[in-house]
Amino acid sequence: MKKIFLASAFALLFLASCTNDKDILNSLNDYNISQQSKGYHFGDKLHIPQDVLDYSEAITISYNDKESSSLTIDPTFFTLGENDVTFNIKTKSGEVLQQDATINVFAKAKARAINYEIVNQYPHDTDFFTEGFEAHGDTVYESVGLDGKSKIIKYTLGSRTPILEVPQHDTIFSEGITVFGDKIYQLTYKSKKGFIYDSNIKLLKEFDYPSEIAEGWGMTNDGKNLIVSDGSKNIYFLNPENPSQIVRNIAVASDKEGYDQINELEYHNGSIYANVWQKPIILKINPANGEVTGIIDLANITKQNTTGNDDVLNGIAFKGDNMLITGKNWSRIYELSVK
Repeated sequence: MKKIFLASAFALLFLASCTNDKDILNSLNDYNISQQSKGYHFGDKLHIPQDVLDYSEAITISYNDKESSSLTIDPTFFTLGENDVTFNIKTKSGEVLQQDATINVFAKAKARAINYEIVNQYPHDTDFFTEGFEAHGDTVYESVGLDGKSKIIKYTLGSRTPILEVPQHDTIFSEGITVFGDKIYQLTYKSKKGFIYDSNIKLLKEFDYPSEIAEGWGMTNDGKNLIVSDGSKNIYFLNPENPSQIVRNIAVASDKEGYDQINELEYHNGSIYANVWQKPIILKINPANGEVTGIIDLANITKQNTTGNDDVLNGIAFKGDNMLITGKNWSRIYELSVK
């Protein structure tokens, strides 16, 4: 009888422990979900429910192959935007419980709305599936995508007759482009390699992407580094002498929202301007930390030019201080005076 009583007591204790473990994980999960829309800022303390703290001897956080015992939103550990982390809870009984969570980190400063005025319009070839777009004065360099149709075009703004047109191999899907010094750099979509050309679009050499960059999307430069996007929340700064080397990277978020699918890029007057895939907006980004400082809403222009899923806003360049924009298969290039 005594053995039966002890066994029953142990079973009840084990059941209570399992129930407590489950309740604790549910409590932490529910709280993290409720915090996602509010988000955190760098320097904030992570909020942990009191019942979780009372149940725990120690809590650590795992993220990107790193682990931290600090419950502060530290920029050396977290990035702007979504951070998919794992909470490791060591209970007072010695067990280790794990709970996955998404921690959103937002910029502190409010992103302002940037107004614009259309001051000019130019023709754009509707056969051009625009991936990269850059202007130097009235000279436009455009990287045209799609398998079997990819090419680099050089033409004069206002004309649809190419000065230079270089088709690419059928296996290449052209992406972002930038003119850096006397060279032209270009990304490809999924080939994991880029190209370097001379000013006459003659191929000089190829380069492999760093392993961290999954795909080639947008490209620009700040006069020191190549700046590229890969369709994630990240923007990478590459060494132009060795484009396989990442100098640093930033993640992109405003005070209210983290952005991924960062696409076509342009650097101008100390800021990065970026398209967001399938969104009628252009983000103005602080290149030091990835914070979105301004947003240009181009929904009115986009509505006039978009009829399907593919002909989206995708192309940013500058003519002096005026912004040039276009999109995939659009019939127009718009010149905007940005306020």
